[in-house]
Amino acid sequence: MKFSRQTTLRSQATVTGVGVHSGLPVNLTLGPAPVDAGFIFVRTGLDGCDREIRANAESVISTEFATVLGDREGPLVSTAEHVLAALRGMGVDNATIEIDGPEVPIMDGSAAAFVAAIDQAGMFTQSASRRFIQVLKPVQVAMGDSFGELRPYGAGFRAELEIDFTNPAIGRQSYVLDLSSERFRREICRARTFGCVSDVARLWNAGFALGASFENSVVFDETSLLNTEGLRYSDECVRHKVLDVIGDLALAGLPLLGAYRSVRGGHKLNYAVLTALMADRSAWRVIEGETARRSRTHAEAGSGMVGGMIAPAYSPDVS
Repeated sequence: MKFSRQTTLRSQATVTGVGVHSGLPVNLTLGPAPVDAGFIFVRTGLDGCDREIRANAESVISTEFATVLGDREGPLVSTAEHVLAALRGMGVDNATIEIDGPEVPIMDGSAAAFVAAIDQAGMFTQSASRRFIQVLKPVQVAMGDSFGELRPYGAGFRAELEIDFTNPAIGRQSYVLDLSSERFRREICRARTFGCVSDVARLWNAGFALGASFENSVVFDETSLLNTEGLRYSDECVRHKVLDVIGDLALAGLPLLGAYRSVRGGHKLNYAVLTALMADRSAWRVIEGETARRSRTHAEAGSGMVGGMIAPAYSPDVS
C-alpha cells in the first residue's frame, strides 16, 4: 500500500449495463473529486434534480443481498460494492460516481469493467497527504455460524476469508490478500458474483435477481457449475467474496490499516463489523501518510507478517 498523496481521476469514463437485481438499464460515470471528498454518488434523473450521497457507513440502509445506500427520502443506489471495490482496490481516494438509475450496473458480475473505466479516466495525484483509518484493537462480530473480525495490522490492509458450502462444486475455499492495486487487478477484480439455481425462485419472489443471467453470474445447481465457459479461477467464489469485502469496507470513508477476517460472511456481516469498529472510538484513529509509513515500519520490525488463517468448520453459507 502506498502512503504518500491522495488520488482522484484525471477525467471521466462511462460504463453502461443493467442492474442485477432491478434488471433496469443504467449508465454510470466515474469522475474526479476534490481532496478529502471520498466517494460521492450523484443520482441523476430524479424529478429533474440530482441528489448526492457520500459512500460511508452512515448512508447504508440495507445489506440484504447487496449494499444499498440512501438518505431520509429513501434508497438512492443499490449494489454499490463492486464499483467501490474497484476504486478502493485501485488506490483511488476521491471520485464522483454519477448514476442515472437505482442500481450500479452489474456488467459481467465482477469489478473488471470499473477497473477498465479507471484506466480510461486515468489517475491524478493530489496535493494532500493520504489519510487512513488505523485499527487499534480487535473488533469482532458473530452472526449465527458466521464470524467477522477487524484487528490491527501494520502492513496496509489484509483480507482473510473462508467460505463453506455443502455444494461440492464450491465447497470450502479460503483466500488471503494483502491489498495492492497490482494484486487487486491480477487476482480479484475479475471474480464474478455467484449463486445457486435453488435460490432463484426465492430471490425473484423477493424482487431480486431480475437482471441476473449467465452473462453476469456464476451459477451452480446442486452438484455442478452450469456456466459453459467455466470458472475464471478455481476458487472464483471466495475471490468474489474478497472483492465484496473491499467494496463494503470502503464505506469506512478512508482506506483501512488493519486485517479483516471472516468465515461464512456476506454484506450484512461486513457492515456489522465495520459499524462495530466505528462505534468504538477507542478501536481506531485517523492518521496521515507519513504516520502510516512509520507505523508500518515499526510493525514489520516488531512482528513481521501475519500468518495463515485457522478457522473452525461451519455449515453451508447461502448469503
